[in-house]
Amino acid sequence: MDKERQTLRIVVVGHVDHGKSTLIGRLLYDTKSLPEGAIARVKRIAKEKGKLFEYAYLLDALEEEQKQGITIDTTQIQFFTEKRDYIIIDAPGHKEFLKNMISGAASAEAALLIIDANEGIREQSKRHGYILSLLGIQKVYVIVNKMDLIQYSEDEFKKIQAEMNQFLSNLHVHPLKYIPVSAFYGENLTHLSGKMPWYQGETVLKALDRLEKEEGLENKPLRFPIQDVYKFDQRRIIAGRIETGSLKVGDKIHISPGNKTTKVKSIEYWAPGDQKEVVTAGRSIGITVEDEFFNNRGEIISHNQDIPETGDLFQANIFWLGKKALEKKKTYKLKLNTQEVECEIQAVQRVIDASTLETVENAQEVKLNDVAEITIRTKRPVSFDRFKDNQNTGRFVLVNGFDVSGGGIITDSAYGHRITAEKLNQVEKAENFLRELGLKDVRVRHHEQIARIEVPRKDFPLITGNILDLIVDHFEGLGFVCVTLDLKGIRSGSINEALSQVNSFNYS
Repeated sequence: MDKERQTLRIVVVGHVDHGKSTLIGRLLYDTKSLPEGAIARVKRIAKEKGKLFEYAYLLDALEEEQKQGITIDTTQIQFFTEKRDYIIIDAPGHKEFLKNMISGAASAEAALLIIDANEGIREQSKRHGYILSLLGIQKVYVIVNKMDLIQYSEDEFKKIQAEMNQFLSNLHVHPLKYIPVSAFYGENLTHLSGKMPWYQGETVLKALDRLEKEEGLENKPLRFPIQDVYKFDQRRIIAGRIETGSLKVGDKIHISPGNKTTKVKSIEYWAPGDQKEVVTAGRSIGITVEDEFFNNRGEIISHNQDIPETGDLFQANIFWLGKKALEKKKTYKLKLNTQEVECEIQAVQRVIDASTLETVENAQEVKLNDVAEITIRTKRPVSFDRFKDNQNTGRFVLVNGFDVSGGGIITDSAYGHRITAEKLNQVEKAENFLRELGLKDVRVRHHEQIARIEVPRKDFPLITGNILDLIVDHFEGLGFVCVTLDLKGIRSGSINEALSQVNSFNYS
């Protein structure tokens, strides 16, 4: 097969028994993408169980599915067209299995939302529509299945289209097409059906082939989360997987959130045949750098000119799957790429019933299967991107105890500004100035537009009135707006008043 063939990942969602498995099974059959002998084997098993053959049986990958007669696994299947390869993610439609669905849908580039023409739009159909919105999947086809059960009625099809359009438009999800099909009989899947002459659109297969892939991951800004650091002979090898972008020897890189800059010294390899001049997204690699830093698991390497955001406060959309409600001010573990950090839910702006879109403002908790817009504060700064800018570094999970209890995407930094390389330069100059004053262990920490000076207790006596005046003058010369607060002022809350008045420590 051509190594340059394009691959598109699509997720298939919908209410239970609306025909997802049948549609996928039929696509596999009609595109001749099944392994040799698969049909005969499934037919034999169906006969042994006293059942008629159905295309849905092709996807019953788990023994538990066969016992319960429902799809409980997020199954990934490949099929092929002349244009490209597809990976289909068959996501379950039951509430108790939504955790599997989210983990599957999170990697999808497009979606098929299946609706039963006979049953119409159900709770789970709306819930899945919201999840697609939550995950930022904008390339959506709504497949109205089982048209044979309503005698291929154009009027009924248009009613479903109008109702679903009204619902999805509130979510800013605008389906590219509505396609009427009968998956069981293969109508409008790979060939246009003569039973629906009123439909002048494309088949499911042709519509999929018309989807345009987004910019390749290798063309996005470099994001290389550190998995671990290994000491090997005299080398300290930084290991991890490149999520997006590309990297080569000599590149100037920035390490966040530690705010360190250096150059790539080497890209390591096991055998001469493995040596690469350039490494790109998707590869697990090891590198060495020119400067000796203490690097931590979870830090993100980027190019100097396009770094991720860093902060301890951000806005997010979350889908809660925990048996215990998500509570404000309770401590959870946040996992974002290789970063793991404790966090609290600072605020719950609104909780949304995913089936009705009814909202509760300023809620105190988020219950099982609820969707919420929240503010998260982490115990220490983390580095991230807005999901709309980079899905790989804008997606996270929340862990309650030992259970993964929620998944979400970062919608915005709570501070509302992005740190640029130019602004980081200001921070570095400020730190250099402080070191010249003898404050060698002082760091300038940046959280979006806010910067603060961290002074170890042992250096407190060095911060005299004259030194403080010098620091303020120098920082203002670099473009900062400065506010000085003593410990009493911080404890009394006047720091909040000061920050609100001057937008303190602003980068100009």
